[in-house]
Amino acid sequence: MLRGTYVNSYQATLKAEGPPGGSARADSTIELIERVKGGDADALDQVFARYLPALRRWASGRLPRWTRDLMSTDDLVQETFIRAMRGINRFEMRHEGALHGYLRQAIVNRVRDEVRRGKRTPAITELNDQQADHDATPLELAIGEEALQRYEAALTRLREEERQAVVARVEMGLSYQEIAEALGKPTAEAARMAVSRALMRLAREMEPGNA
Repeated sequence: MLRGTYVNSYQATLKAEGPPGGSARADSTIELIERVKGGDADALDQVFARYLPALRRWASGRLPRWTRDLMSTDDLVQETFIRAMRGINRFEMRHEGALHGYLRQAIVNRVRDEVRRGKRTPAITELNDQQADHDATPLELAIGEEALQRYEAALTRLREEERQAVVARVEMGLSYQEIAEALGKPTAEAARMAVSRALMRLAREMEPGNA
């Protein structure tokens, strides 16, 4: 199992230092991440248990259906999580929700890269250094936390193809030609029109008072 393999490797790497003392109480994620950075394998297990189920649910509901032909959603989430934990020392967690945004952006980056590679057997990718230094995702940095919350809610009210078009363009940054191939549109122009319609619908759904 990937998680067990990584935990064993992590323990072996940091054996000489020894983990810091644990705590019986439920630690905040900020505290857990600090313990993980110090080599505490029990804290690493707690982070996996706390975040993996929610990330799997998010990925299953959020990622476009056609991306599932490239890779298993469960494998994608787990492998991305493992890579993120390996690079956790580069991540500065400033508030409780930061890790979730960091991991979600890592998953989106991974899917985007695999779509562009066009391979069925993906290589693990990780967040770039700039993303590792921020709590917010690029989308949140662009539109702000309040607008991001409205965006997230509005996205759930779109039709499946509309949601796929928005995620592919706004979050994954795919070209119209790539979106056309993914959504089965005849041309890049047809994909552009589909994205435009989806964004107009999204804008209406994001207006104050819509819920």
